[in-house]
Amino acid sequence: MANDAIQTFGKYQILERIATGGTAEIYKAKLEGIGGFQRTFAIKRILPNLSQHSDYIAMLVDEAKVAGLLSHANIVQILDLGQVDGIWYIAMEYVDGRDLGAILRRASRKGLCLPVPHAVFIAIELLKGLEYAHQRQVMRGGKAVQLNIIHRDISPPNVLMSFKGEVKLTDF
Repeated sequence: MANDAIQTFGKYQILERIATGGTAEIYKAKLEGIGGFQRTFAIKRILPNLSQHSDYIAMLVDEAKVAGLLSHANIVQILDLGQVDGIWYIAMEYVDGRDLGAILRRASRKGLCLPVPHAVFIAIELLKGLEYAHQRQVMRGGKAVQLNIIHRDISPPNVLMSFKGEVKLTDF
């Protein structure tokens, strides 16, 4: 962020900007509660100039509703959906690491390629999350209904790699 002052966004303390895209910006944020409780989140919020456009709000809400149905080690968890001063946001699991796009760009600048065993590992982990999403079932009217959720933008920036070696898919 331009200045180092901690900003408040609703119940969250914004620590730093992680990324900015065409429709939203993502921040690392902290939530503090009673008894010394703390948790770090990633906050995705619609850009202020788009915050009154119903199409962008609907896309964010749909993303939260779909991803909120998913609980898998290879899918970033959605934990909150809300609005602060007219700006819609999603609070999600914070992945301490980098996105695959950044990793690939850095390797390319150094004239390196992702080693095949690493690429295979990443692909397998992503497929585990995608299979779970596609096979996910919910109970409706006493019957199990398969949701057949698909990810519409599998791309390196939507693949998060933690410093601990976790592979997580985001932006459903």
